[in-house]
Amino acid sequence: MSTQPTRSYLEELGNQSVPVATEIAGRFKPTVHPNPTPLEAKIKILKDLKFGQMFSDYMARAVWTPETGWTQKVIQPYGPIQLSPAAAVLHYGQEVFEGLKAYRHADGSIWSFRPGFNAARFNASARRMAMPELPVEDFLSSIIDTVRADPTWVPETNGSSLYLRPFMFASEAFLGVHSAKEITYLMIASPVGPYFASGLKPVKIWVSTEYHRAAPGGTGAAKTAGNYAASLLPQQEAASRGYDQVCYLDVIENRFLEELGGMNVFAVRNDGSILTPAVTGTILEGGTRSSIITLLHDSGREVFETQIAVDDLVKWIQTGEVTEMFACGTAAVVTPIGELGGENFKARPKGGEVTQWIYDELTGIQNGTRPDKYGWLYRLV
Repeated sequence: MSTQPTRSYLEELGNQSVPVATEIAGRFKPTVHPNPTPLEAKIKILKDLKFGQMFSDYMARAVWTPETGWTQKVIQPYGPIQLSPAAAVLHYGQEVFEGLKAYRHADGSIWSFRPGFNAARFNASARRMAMPELPVEDFLSSIIDTVRADPTWVPETNGSSLYLRPFMFASEAFLGVHSAKEITYLMIASPVGPYFASGLKPVKIWVSTEYHRAAPGGTGAAKTAGNYAASLLPQQEAASRGYDQVCYLDVIENRFLEELGGMNVFAVRNDGSILTPAVTGTILEGGTRSSIITLLHDSGREVFETQIAVDDLVKWIQTGEVTEMFACGTAAVVTPIGELGGENFKARPKGGEVTQWIYDELTGIQNGTRPDKYGWLYRLV
């Protein structure tokens, strides 16, 4: 148990300084779009934003082979890709991805939030999945060059952003269980509105004792497609019970909280201190999570990264020792948890002040309305 923000190896890598955008822009060569989205259609899209349903006109692309390394770096029109039915990703799931956002500030400039962390985690995931690392400068340049190809896709409305999805997959055509010798990298972008259009909305969380997200030695610390595919059935079953998300427990004792399907989780105690599951290799280490821990600690709150037994947590909620819970991730930033349910229990945290404070602080930094004293923002345009 620790009350000091831990600095993992991943976060140390993510906090390393990176070149400014003007120094690394242009690594991905632009191509002319033959049929860009008409202005009227784009205006309509940006007025009715939904998460992950519409995409900008451009995407970044690169290809890796052992002989050539990373080549064919281009910014090309967004659209279907040609892929062999024998592509290894379709049979063996060799794939990793990331998620981050581009924010338009009041002066028209466009920024991202801790992209160095995303680059470091992308490469950590790649190592676990036996894939080549993408140089950090190339990762950043793919984002910079895609956004600069048409900055008007970054929305101007309050709380909106351009969601960025870098990913790479085994594109070599073969049947056989071994690492692919051709990897394709793509970076696509989707304009999105605020996750909760009418303010923070509490969600109901089902604690699963039947399914597990990850085991020690597995791929839980990697951001790879298979982890999310495995979560779809428990997610469906939770929805059938009236719950929004699933919280998974550890695989060894089946009693300690780990994470939601795509978000880290926190509990706030009545003395103002904070509990969150420790990152031990089965939990995806989140940049939002570590940013929140820093903000909480610097505000004078104790943060304990530790094991949290679900039976203890339920008791603490019912007695008022735990006053609120929230989850966090790139998409929603911060999500209040209004109910925690399981086979034999139901508990409802009653507070929300800390959750709202964290949301306001973090989104304020991201949107440029609060000071960025940590240097988390990175200017793209």
